[in-house]
Amino acid sequence: MTDMKVKITSNPAPAHWGDKALVSLTGNDITIHIRDDADRLRSIRKAARQIDNLGIPSVTLSGEWSVIDQVTFVMSFSKARNPGEVTLCDNAERAEAERQVTAMMFTRKLTNDTPEQLSPVGLAQESADWLQSLNGDAVTYRVVSGEQLAAEGWAGIYNVGRGSERPPAMLELDYNPGGDPEAPVAFALVGKGITFDSGGYSLKSSEGMLDMKCDMGGAATVTGALGLAIMQGLNKRVKLFLCCAENLVSGHAYKLGDVLTYKNGVSVEIVNTDAEGRLVLADGLIAASESAAACIIDAATLTGAATVALGYDYHAVFSLNP
Repeated sequence: MTDMKVKITSNPAPAHWGDKALVSLTGNDITIHIRDDADRLRSIRKAARQIDNLGIPSVTLSGEWSVIDQVTFVMSFSKARNPGEVTLCDNAERAEAERQVTAMMFTRKLTNDTPEQLSPVGLAQESADWLQSLNGDAVTYRVVSGEQLAAEGWAGIYNVGRGSERPPAMLELDYNPGGDPEAPVAFALVGKGITFDSGGYSLKSSEGMLDMKCDMGGAATVTGALGLAIMQGLNKRVKLFLCCAENLVSGHAYKLGDVLTYKNGVSVEIVNTDAEGRLVLADGLIAASESAAACIIDAATLTGAATVALGYDYHAVFSLNP
């Protein structure tokens, strides 16, 4: 079957498609009609889904597409369950678009994996394997899991994850393209990797628990970001710390009233086991601080308050360096 070609234009659709038509078809050509450039990416997402709903399995992008235009189309046309095939524009921006799609597809795949498919150790290992596949000579790592976490003093990850039969884990990964063990660390990335969050003894409702396979989205995001930077030729040393655990209920789970003592001497009393994100991130931030990184960035699905404040179209950002 010949691929359908998809192009973008600011011209309106032919009259017989209607004056508000977003998509029109002529032979093997599909045209996306962008009426408002301020709403361009939203229109591309909507058009990609319309084209996918027509049952078209593969398309080729042609004409004038920017990198972000192409990435937006691919991520909207290619669903996780039934990925369509998209051939990107054969232009100077194709290589960068391919890099971004690769990173985003990996990030989306990790985030969409079911809790049964993705264990804490599995999240750490799969992330390390992918990054090593991009530049194996520059990547070294270790996965600290189970009782070894307690032995090394990683109190947050260990205690949040000890209620599960599948052990918690922390990925410590070093991307050092120059190979100098004394090279300064430019960035440290820390990701919350809760592969499933029941809330623990501060149990979530069934509805509130439904999307909690995605509570490792922060870990997936920083892994994808580092992978993209590596593909773009990153020449700075970066360390990655993923704080991975399942927050479940059992006779071994941590409880309200417990007091955790961290490596830096700070103690924390547990008053809500569903506030586990900051507990595991604390370990990652301590490790990042020990690396003496010039800049530390963490990412997490940390609080529903961000959604209340900003809705679903914006990310909440907090910085100590405004």
